[in-house]
Parts: sequence; structure tokens; C-alpha cells
Amino acid sequence: MMIAVVTGATSGMGRECAIQLWEQFKGLDEIWAIGRRKERLEQLKDFIGIPVRTFDLDLTEEKDLERLKAALTQAGPQVKFLVNAAGFGKIGGVRELSVSDQTGMAELNCTALTAVTSMVLPFMPNNSRILQFASAAAFMPQPGFAVYAATKAYVLSYSRALGEELRRRRIFVTAVCPGPVDTEFFGKALNGKPMDPFKRLFMARTKYVVDRAFSDCLKGKPVSVPGLSMKAFYLLCRICPHSLLMKFLTWK
Repeated sequence: MMIAVVTGATSGMGRECAIQLWEQFKGLDEIWAIGRRKERLEQLKDFIGIPVRTFDLDLTEEKDLERLKAALTQAGPQVKFLVNAAGFGKIGGVRELSVSDQTGMAELNCTALTAVTSMVLPFMPNNSRILQFASAAAFMPQPGFAVYAATKAYVLSYSRALGEELRRRRIFVTAVCPGPVDTEFFGKALNGKPMDPFKRLFMARTKYVVDRAFSDCLKGKPVSVPGLSMKAFYLLCRICPHSLLMKFLTWK
């Protein structure tokens, strides 16, 4: 049985990935959709023309990770695609955010992503693909967004190293690094605060980001940076001192 595993499938880029996997890759027998909101997972089935096996899991909980591991062991599938899209962020200074929000970002964005990847890898045949959703926030430290940016820097670094480790097996790992995307993310991250109008100018559509992510992963690219503006930002972060950039690119 050939499957795709998608975390964060209840909304945003995870949901769009699950739909596009069915639309673009006809050899899949099932899609395993993972998220916290059971009703959203059930609704996803209406948009996908192959069986969707849903897992309402909190990936920061050990018992829920064990449920996924047991399902993989019992079914013994071939996982052709793994999409790690689960994650969350909170905007605010380190002294403003709660301890639980800050540690929660690290647990979901880093620890859970690493656990799911390690758990699924034994079931991935040669010539498979892994998409890890990072962010353009990974390119440099971001005061006012410090923990989130640090977690995404981890995802970017981990994904690039993992891709090199798996290259001989032709399992290609792509870190997806978009800027702002039109998902529910900022509604939660801003916590009722208005979004900076300047940053709103760079808001990308979910479908576009996912289109580019699949295109880049099929080409074996280690990093996918959708949009000219984010590509320019990526280059800027590579050539300019971060100490200088942080004076101008700070979340308020």
C-alpha cells in the first residue's frame, strides 16, 4: 500500500498539501491526515478522491505519537510522501509571551517534527519525498518573533542535513520557506493585534506556496523559497550582517 502522511492537515498548507497530493500523484492508495481537530479532518475527505485515514492527534503528546507508530507498524505501508506541516507561532517579545507558548512552539515545530520524521523514515522506499515546512523566518534571528524564528531555523538546518544523509537512498528532503501566507496562522500568532501593513504586502496564497513546494521537491531541491520577494530576502540574509538587518526587520 502506497500512502502519503500529512501533519497539520486540518488547515492551511497541510490541508492544501493533502488535496494536491491526491490531485497530482495518482499512484497513492491512501492519505493519512494528522491534526488536532477531528471535525476538520473528516471534512477533508470531501475534497479527496481516495481513502483518507484520519488521526486526531496532539503530536506534542507521547501517547499520541505512540498511536501513530502503532498504526504504521500494523499497516506496514510504503510512505511515498511525508509532509510535516504542523506548527504554530506567537508574535511578541520573550518577556511578553507565556512560558507555555514559548516551549509549545519548540515542542511542536522541532521535537514533534523530528519524532514524526524518524518514525516514518523506516517505511519510506527509495525515490520518496519529505517536505518540511519551515519559514522565511528561518533565515535570520527575529526580535519579537524570536522563538518561532529559532524553531524554523532548526527545521531548515535539520532538513538540509537529513537530505544529505538520505541522498544515496534517493529520498529527497525539501525545507519549504515561505514568507507570510494567507492561512489562519497570523490570526493566532498576532493574538488580536493588527498586522504590519508592510508585511501584508508580501502575503502569498496557500495554493501558490504548495504548488512551488511540490515542484521544488520533485526536482530534488533542498530548499523551496516561493516568490521573488522572499528569494530576495533569502539572498539579503546571506550577504548582510544579521546584526544590521535586525535593526530594520523586527516584529512590533
